[in-house]
Amino acid sequence: MSGMGTHTPYSIERFRQANGPVVDVRSPAEFNKGHWPGAINLALFSDEQRAAVGITYKKKGRQQAIKLGLEFTGPKLSGLAEALAKLSRDPTPESEEASASDLRIYCWRGGMRSASVAWLAGLLDLKPVLLEGGYKSYRRWVLQQFEQTWPLRLLGGRTGTGKTDLLIAMAQRGVAVVNLEGLANHRGSSFGGLGLPPQPSTEHYENLLAEDLQRCQNSSADEIWLEAESSQVGRCRIPRALFHQMQMAPVLEINRSLDERVAQLVDVYGQHGRESLQEATQRISRRLGPQRTRQALDAIALENWDQACRAMLDYYDRCYDYELSRTPQRQSVDLCGLNTTKAAEMLIERELVRSSPKPQLVMSST
Repeated sequence: MSGMGTHTPYSIERFRQANGPVVDVRSPAEFNKGHWPGAINLALFSDEQRAAVGITYKKKGRQQAIKLGLEFTGPKLSGLAEALAKLSRDPTPESEEASASDLRIYCWRGGMRSASVAWLAGLLDLKPVLLEGGYKSYRRWVLQQFEQTWPLRLLGGRTGTGKTDLLIAMAQRGVAVVNLEGLANHRGSSFGGLGLPPQPSTEHYENLLAEDLQRCQNSSADEIWLEAESSQVGRCRIPRALFHQMQMAPVLEINRSLDERVAQLVDVYGQHGRESLQEATQRISRRLGPQRTRQALDAIALENWDQACRAMLDYYDRCYDYELSRTPQRQSVDLCGLNTTKAAEMLIERELVRSSPKPQLVMSST
């Protein structure tokens, strides 16, 4: 469906460089499946209304679909206008001071939904810009990022060595980091989702990863650190092209004592209570075997978190050691006795990891 109004669509590159909040006018279901990270959803249609307009377009043609769309949107125009005006006044990440700014608007293919909202914004003397090709073009850009060659470095280590905490501490000290687990809202094991928000869809996970890789590139980083992971982080799948590069990347393996690892795991998981831990243990019972499963469940029933961890670590260690044995390049470093802050500082001082010219932030799922 062709657009309306006189707003010239921006290419994906120009749209990314423009100022102002990003406004996604697709339906809530479309938005929840995946969106431009940080975008605000101002849905022109509800999910049901979008479906009805689509069916009308197929069965009765464009004009009838437009008429139905106008029936749906008419009562919403005042509220949409107010929301657009407020967004244009609010501070954005690109501008710390509240001032009028561009509204970057997109829909699925850059068609009538985004053009209609841009028309409304224009009536309010705002400055809307449209994304050529809509979210579909953004998704093409996202997938293209994973086909690029990235200077990846992996932080490895057995379960409980505190790899994610260490990556965050490294990022706070200027190291370029992509937090695979943080973006996925998952720690990567059967217990990984305990206490964390719901996971994004794999599609949105890809969007978050692409933006983080681009952020690292913009910081002129000559190495980008990720945690050594399997191809799946909970239900989120790492894009195949990126995972292939990870398999070829050098690994810095961190070592800590068994007591330190157990203490770390008890600190992270012990707060979640017996029922959640029992359920997570049952999910891996076939891999643990009957003896270790019973040891772990008995310890959990007594809230002996230390013993429960020790019962399961042998299984996780064997899985990790097998994966690491296939690593083409590996270097080990002993971090026993060092807290996370001291460990990050030591790695940088010994030039085992290098900081970037610009400070780094570790994104979370949005």
